[in-house]
Amino acid sequence: MDEAIQRVRRKTVVMWEEKLKVYDELVAKCSRFKRKGKTVPYTSANGYMFSLLNKEGEIGIRFSKENQQDYISEFNSSLFKSHNAIMKGYVLIPQTMLTDLDRVALLLDESFDYVMSLEPK
Repeated sequence: MDEAIQRVRRKTVVMWEEKLKVYDELVAKCSRFKRKGKTVPYTSANGYMFSLLNKEGEIGIRFSKENQQDYISEFNSSLFKSHNAIMKGYVLIPQTMLTDLDRVALLLDESFDYVMSLEPK
């Protein structure tokens, strides 16, 4: 394999691992649930996933329909994509917000409360 391609792949892996550390730090701030998943890290409760880290290193958090559009506007964001598919109900958390993990942890707790209000799967 071309050496330049190998360097790019190593750099991509390192960047994803750095994003995983941020995601783990975020989830650790929330005491009511734990991170799951090895290749696709996520959180779930009551039979529903409510956050995940995609292969691009982006974080998506699930919100109620009532809150999704408000948060998309407030965060200047969009719906979250994973594996080239739009994840219904998930909002992309912009990189700029990850400098304030305490704030994002409050959003993650809100998401947990939302899925806990749903009928169990």
